[in-house]
Amino acid sequence: ELFLVESGGGSVQPGGSLSLSCAASGIDRSYCLGWFRQFPGKEREEVALIHGAYSDGGIKYADSVKGRFTIARDNSKKTLTLQMNSLKVEDTALYYCLADRHGLCEGKPWDQSWGQGTQVTVSS
Repeated sequence: ELFLVESGGGSVQPGGSLSLSCAASGIDRSYCLGWFRQFPGKEREEVALIHGAYSDGGIKYADSVKGRFTIARDNSKKTLTLQMNSLKVEDTALYYCLADRHGLCEGKPWDQSWGQGTQVTVSS
C-alpha cells in the first residue's frame, strides 16, 4: 500500500528558499513521482515531475518554476525532494506529493496516490 508524507513547508520571505521532502512507502523505481500545488479555489497544478526509471527517467518542470525549483528522488530511501529557490509571493500554495504507478505520470486516478499536502507561504 502506498503512503506519502510531505514535510518541509513553512513561511519564507520573497527571494528565500525552502526544501520539501516526501517520504513514499510502497513505491519502487518504476513509479513516476511529482510535486503539485493548489492555490485557494483553484485546481491542483503540476509543478515538477520525475519519470520512473523504466520509462525515460526524465524531469519536467512547469514554466513558472524552471530555473528556480529542482526535483530529485532517492530510490534507495524512497524519498522525493523539491528544492525551491528564489521564491515568489505567487508560489504560495499547498504543495502535494504524487506517486503514480504509470512511469510517465499518465496513470488513472486508481494508479495514483497523494500526500496530505504541506503549506508554503511566501510573504514579506
